[in-house]
Amino acid sequence: MNHLLSTDVVPRSQRLAYWTDMICNVYVQLGCDPVKRPERGAFDGRIVQHDLPGLNVSVVSSGAQHVKRTPSHIARSTDDYFLAAFQARGTGIVRQDGRDALLQVGDFAIYDTTRPYELVFDADFEQVVLKVPGQQLRSALRDTEKLTATTVSGREGAGHLMMSMIRTLREDIDTLQPASACAVAHGVQSILVAGLQTLPAARTRGLSQLTAWQLARVKRSIDEQLSDPTLSIGSLAAGLGMSAGHIHRLFRNEPMTAAQYLWERRLEACSHDLLEPRLAGRPVAEIAYGRGFNDAAHFSRAFRERFGCSPREWRQKG
Repeated sequence: MNHLLSTDVVPRSQRLAYWTDMICNVYVQLGCDPVKRPERGAFDGRIVQHDLPGLNVSVVSSGAQHVKRTPSHIARSTDDYFLAAFQARGTGIVRQDGRDALLQVGDFAIYDTTRPYELVFDADFEQVVLKVPGQQLRSALRDTEKLTATTVSGREGAGHLMMSMIRTLREDIDTLQPASACAVAHGVQSILVAGLQTLPAARTRGLSQLTAWQLARVKRSIDEQLSDPTLSIGSLAAGLGMSAGHIHRLFRNEPMTAAQYLWERRLEACSHDLLEPRLAGRPVAEIAYGRGFNDAAHFSRAFRERFGCSPREWRQKG
């Protein structure tokens, strides 16, 4: 499903105010000023918004402007998102945490809506923006505050792959079936994380081959036993011939603890099952029980906290 928002629908004298309302509704509360004061308040801009399960994708194109999210904006809202901005036309600057990221065509950077930021566009521009729930990215990356407002080049490596996916997504997003859309959203986020991991601030001391192998083995075992409601770190350790303490140490340099990883994988599996056409007639509670949850109300609360909507609302997105 996509939504087109455009300043063309209001009189020219009201367009700047309408534009500010538009970007506040699509993204978060913020202020917007044109770089050059338009005659009689005229201002041109449009946003095409696409909703994928777990991922909001929008294409914003507009004239020169200066966007600012201040502490007062933050105090009036509970929004917690990361916005990943991909420069499709023109140039832009993302300013946050004492850093400036200059974005040229093909580059991207992220910024955190829970802290002040500024966006500067000195001429007409177009960006593709991914809106990712804050906890979702923090569960995949450590120290995200060190990665904001830092340019990831779209001309090589994971950044180049990310831009290729973004271009393909723009072309095909309206034809995706629900289950496919969920898989694509997950893939886009995985490549986004991979691109951010190339930044110097994200690099950590590499794991030994043995540690990396053991960690992968634990994660694979978790994925294979998600339907077991009795699965715990203790039972997992016993099955693998390890101590629980050793499993906890394996996750020491990961964004999540071992228990959090197990919880996250169960929720992700449920999110996929809810959009699977073959399971369309299966009750939500049954899907939750099939992935190891044993309390429907608890599952619903956890799902809403993770994905920003109830399991039934998530299913309706498909």
